[in-house]
Amino acid sequence: MVFSSNPLSLSVPDPTFESWLRDSGYLDVIDDHQTAAAAAGSTTSSTSTTTDSTITIPITGFLFGYLVSLFSHLWTLLSLFTLNPFSKLTTNDFSGETPSWTKGFFGDFGSYSFPASVSQARLRVHENVKRYARNYASLFILFFACSLYQLPLALVGLISSLALWDVFRFCSEKWGLDRYPVTQLVLIRIAQLATAIILMWLNVQMALCCALGVSYTVMILHAAFRKLTSVKQPSRGRWK
Repeated sequence: MVFSSNPLSLSVPDPTFESWLRDSGYLDVIDDHQTAAAAAGSTTSSTSTTTDSTITIPITGFLFGYLVSLFSHLWTLLSLFTLNPFSKLTTNDFSGETPSWTKGFFGDFGSYSFPASVSQARLRVHENVKRYARNYASLFILFFACSLYQLPLALVGLISSLALWDVFRFCSEKWGLDRYPVTQLVLIRIAQLATAIILMWLNVQMALCCALGVSYTVMILHAAFRKLTSVKQPSRGRWK
């Protein structure tokens, strides 16, 4: 039976439909589609490789497919550290409520999967950094506190620098340094130099670098492996 073509039907190209999904906020649909497409492609290639290799050399075909998959995964992991995860981050992302740590941030075991391609990893990183910006900021504060706990001298240096500026503010208000801008500027430069010496001498920069490195690595890996979840629920009409 042959159906006649409908002149009112529309054919939307995939790039246009994907662009509409991005603009509408349905990034989870794009993420699921890329994962399913990669799984279907790998299944097809493995099937064809297995069929050909059983006739010729099965071990060589298996090793070749395994090495291709291994290098593909390694390339995806290395590409994560070449991305700029903060390119789409705005100040409004820190003004909302903090997502739930259990259901939103961590999720369950099925909430994670290896990114199928570099483009999918980039999509996940940019979107998850925007969604969980407040969670990542809290983790950085936690890691920085742990670093200060492991380096007591750094904690002493941080407290000393804060106390120095508190004393400077108190003296500035008491002596009325606002009326002497040149003297106030000279004292500010001296206080900045003293703060830099204290921070460098007591290894505060070491604690800060450790916290930045650990929190950045955790953020990149979590954002890349965390599947995108739906943030917009389509409206449903009520049955009468």
